[in-house]
Amino acid sequence: MKIQTQDTICAIATGHGGAIGIIRVSGSDAITIADRIFTPVSSSVPLAERKPYTVNFGQIKNAKGEIIDEVLVSLFRAPHSYTGEDAVEISCHGSSYILQQVMQLLIAHGCRAAGPGEYTQRAFLNGKMDLSQAEAVADLIASTSEAAHRLAMNQMRGGFSRELGKLRDQLLHLTSLMELELDFSDHEELEFADRTELQTLAAQIEDLICKLTDSFSTGNALKNGVPVAIVGETNVGKSTLLNALVGEDRAIVSDIHGTTRDVIEDTVNINGITFRFIDTAGIRTTTDAIETIGIERSFQAIKQANIVLWIIDQTVANQQIIELSDKVIPLCENKQLIIILNKSDLKIPAASIAAINFPGNVHTLSLSAKNKEGLDKLQNLLVEVTDFSSISQTDIIVTNIRHYESLVSALASIRRVKKGLISNLSTDFISQDLRECIYHLSDIMGEVTTDEVLSNIFSHFCIGK
Repeated sequence: MKIQTQDTICAIATGHGGAIGIIRVSGSDAITIADRIFTPVSSSVPLAERKPYTVNFGQIKNAKGEIIDEVLVSLFRAPHSYTGEDAVEISCHGSSYILQQVMQLLIAHGCRAAGPGEYTQRAFLNGKMDLSQAEAVADLIASTSEAAHRLAMNQMRGGFSRELGKLRDQLLHLTSLMELELDFSDHEELEFADRTELQTLAAQIEDLICKLTDSFSTGNALKNGVPVAIVGETNVGKSTLLNALVGEDRAIVSDIHGTTRDVIEDTVNINGITFRFIDTAGIRTTTDAIETIGIERSFQAIKQANIVLWIIDQTVANQQIIELSDKVIPLCENKQLIIILNKSDLKIPAASIAAINFPGNVHTLSLSAKNKEGLDKLQNLLVEVTDFSSISQTDIIVTNIRHYESLVSALASIRRVKKGLISNLSTDFISQDLRECIYHLSDIMGEVTTDEVLSNIFSHFCIGK
C-alpha cells in the first residue's frame, strides 16, 4: 500500500451519539477548503487571513444556501499542528446527519476521506513524533486501566524513545571505534580502543537491552490484562467465582460434572489494574474425548497465567489437595498461586480447614463464590500479589510485541559482538553485528521502517486519529 501525503484529508474524530462532533481537516489545502464552506458570522475576513490558533464562530451552508449548522472552527498552521500540516477542526453539533453533511461538503470541495490512523501517520512522517510514540497514541486510546494509561502516556511523551536514543549513542560510539580500526588497518601500531574496554561497553549495552526485553512480560500484562487461571476439580465453584468476579453470568453453572469444556475469558478492572480471568474445565479423570481436550487446555492456561486461583471444595478439601497437588503445584513455579477454599457458606468447622497441609509459598483464603462473601479479600489479594504499585510514569516498560521482537534481535546482535570481542574476532565481522544491532533499534523508532510496515501499524488505528 502506497502512503499518500499530498492529499488534504478529512474525518470525523468523535464517537457517535455525543452532544458535540468534531471533524478534522489536514493538508496543504485544509484552510482553503474550509474557507469554501465556512461563513464567519461577525467578520468577512476569510480563515486564510486569520491568525493561527484561534477559534472562529460561523455557519456552514449547503449548495442551496441552507444552513447546516452553526460551528466553531479552530485554525492551525504548519508546522505547529498535530500532523505538522495546515489543519482545521470543525466543532458542530453531534448529529450524525450534520456530521455527514459537512463531510460531504468537504469532499466535494477537494478533501479525501482519511484512512485509519492517517493523522498520526502524517505526524510521524512529518517528524512530529517517532514511530514508537505514534504507536503509543493507539495504546493510549485503547487503555482501559490506570496502569496501561500511565505506560502509554510515558511512551507517547518520548520516555521509551529517549532510552533507545541512549542505547544508539553508545552503539554508535562503539561502532566509530571499530570503524576507525578498519580505516587504519594497515597501521598495526595504532589502537583506538582497548578490547577489554569495548567488552565492558558491550556488556553494559547488553544489560540495558536485557532489562527492556525482560520488562515485556510485565508490560504485556499491564496492557492486555494480568492472566489469571481459575482451576480445580469439577463442581468446586470455578464458574460461579468467575461470574461473581465479572458481575454477570459469563459461564454456565450446573451441578452436572464436566459442564465447562473449554476456557472462558473475561476482564475486570480492580484498583486500576486489568485482570484477565480464565475459567477452565474441571480437572478429573474422564473418557469423554471433548472433555479431555478441555482439561488439556486447563493445564495450558496454568502455564500461560501469571496468577493461578486453585479452587477447592471445603467439604472435601484434603481429598482434592491430595488428588491435584502433583498436577497443579509443579506448573505454578515462578507464579503466584492462591488456594481458595470455596463454599464457606456451608460452615465447615475451622478445625478441618486448619488441618489441611497446604504447600509452602502460596496464599490461602476462604470464601463463598455463591453468596459473594469474601470477594473483597480476594480482589485485595490479587492487587497485592500483582504488585504494580512500584511502577511509575517514568519507568520504561515494553508493551508492544513489535518492539519486543526488535529488541530480541538487537540483543542477539550485541551478544555476538560481545562474543566476537572476547574471541578476538576480526573487526569487520564485529562491525557488521554492531550495525545490525543499531538497525533493529532504529526499526523501533521508524528510522528504517518500510511503507508496508507503516501501513500495517496505522491500519489498526481508528479513523480520525
